[in-house]
Amino acid sequence: MPVFNDGIAETALPTDALVDTDVLIVGSGPAGASAALFLSTLGVPNIMITKYRWTANTPRAHITNQRAMEIFRDMGIEDQVLADATPHDLVGDTVFCTSIAGEEIGRIRTWGTRPDREADYRLASPCLTVDIPQTYLEPILVRNATVAGTQTRFSTEYLGHVQDDAGVTVEVRDRLTGHEYRIRARYLIGADGARSAVAADIDLPYEGRMDIAGSMNITFKADIAALVDHRPSVLYWVIQPGSNVGGIGTGLVRMVRPWDEWLIVWGYDIDGPAPDLDDEMATKIIRDLLGMPDLEPEITGYSLWGVNEMYATELHRGRVFCVGDAIHRHPPSNGLGSNTSVQDSYNLAWKLAAVLRGQAGPALLDSYTAERAPVARRIVTRANRSAREFGDIFEALGVVGLAGEEMAAAIEERKADTAAGAAKRAALVHAMETKNYEFNAHGVELGQFYESGAIVSDGTRPAPETGKQDADLYYAAGTSPGAHLPHAWVGDNTTRLAMMDLAPYTRWTLITGIAGSAWVDAADVIGRELGLPLEVVVIGPGQATTDLYYDWARRREIDESGAVLVRPDKHIAWRSTNMPHDPETQLRVALTKVLSR
Repeated sequence: MPVFNDGIAETALPTDALVDTDVLIVGSGPAGASAALFLSTLGVPNIMITKYRWTANTPRAHITNQRAMEIFRDMGIEDQVLADATPHDLVGDTVFCTSIAGEEIGRIRTWGTRPDREADYRLASPCLTVDIPQTYLEPILVRNATVAGTQTRFSTEYLGHVQDDAGVTVEVRDRLTGHEYRIRARYLIGADGARSAVAADIDLPYEGRMDIAGSMNITFKADIAALVDHRPSVLYWVIQPGSNVGGIGTGLVRMVRPWDEWLIVWGYDIDGPAPDLDDEMATKIIRDLLGMPDLEPEITGYSLWGVNEMYATELHRGRVFCVGDAIHRHPPSNGLGSNTSVQDSYNLAWKLAAVLRGQAGPALLDSYTAERAPVARRIVTRANRSAREFGDIFEALGVVGLAGEEMAAAIEERKADTAAGAAKRAALVHAMETKNYEFNAHGVELGQFYESGAIVSDGTRPAPETGKQDADLYYAAGTSPGAHLPHAWVGDNTTRLAMMDLAPYTRWTLITGIAGSAWVDAADVIGRELGLPLEVVVIGPGQATTDLYYDWARRREIDESGAVLVRPDKHIAWRSTNMPHDPETQLRVALTKVLSR
């Protein structure tokens, strides 16, 4: 393998290659396949390789939140995702129990399905959270990327790379023939998972550690609708003797398809020998967690995996960038993994396209680490904290350190008409409230605020509503530069659009009101001058787009004559609170700074 110094190889492979492209993507999971789709949508030639013969063969990631759904809407594939997803109204009753057929300890309405929280979610986005297993999502992304222009190569393994001032030469192996060849690309994206070879080759710096606990997945089929369809959810947490082992200390029965296809997550002690998992052991675990001792499940697979707590503090070296699990490694708590992976690529792809086309200077790419590294840190911290917050439930039940009959007796005590029983019941109320930080963390899901050279800050941040100051639980919308474009419904008497629909990924968008008509001429001049796709949207009566519910007027935070400059990824790059004396100069200065021109 080549030796690297700050990401640049000291020894080099020959730069002649059998294949040339603008961007090479290693990995076809949610991060890699979405990167391919975004680049192809922008007309950037790209190749996506994966060492596997096809997409994910286990359900893995599944919760798909509003921000990811917005991105799929932007790409025109929202309907395809919804067609294969379990809808929002069937994902909400997360259950804590002694077994699926046994007693309930409690429920919590999750993913914004509690009536008061659903208002927050519906006001924040045109899309709602759904559940789509990775086995269904990946083929949608790969198919659409390939149709849009990506050259997709399965059974193709990344071996290593070197980079120079002009590009990256990547050595790959065809796993069917054993043939090794080179691909020459101007940029390389490592989307090759939590044990990323690309990230290792460029020696990305990380904080945290891997394999802090052990877990196993067991997938199976069994129709248990009679036990669950009255309390529809994707997650049923089982607390019973024997379940308090490793990981989060509880068994999980997860819906894959309602209500006959399931995945069980079971912990094991990662510091000891790995369990010898077979059909007999898997069947016993399934029967115990379901509370159905005579069940004959159809076992479809099982695997072992480690719980991680690690994030990268830098996300690229030179011309090599990493996305997805390669830069944020954490348990599935909060359902943030694939969602954040898609958003990484959404942030990066338009920047690569702008630099490749000469619309932006190379320094624009530095904003990728500046903007996404804090997000990686936040979600890894939040996911692991959420996993540890299961401890509140164990403490409330008084089962910490107990097993067998003692644990069962401690759980039973919550029913007692005694002081101890009353204390447990009160503690459970508090413990269940804590789980909102995992299952209704709207601020974590949507509240990404960027600070970088690709933002012209005015020193403000979106202000939370009264009583909603908790930044993890509540999303604060606003038009401060760095924030995501707030949602509002707009359109005319025949069409309803979301604000995001006015600012597609393929261009920059300047949004103003009727009093801001002078921005139209200014944007036309600057767009042609910079060779940039830039369009103005004027919102108001008599215009092509009106403010249907006057929500935009309440959320824009600027005068009608002002303007909001929206990047392709829907984050606000700059705003003018009113009409300046020279709008053309103001817009030129802002775009020149943001694009590192």
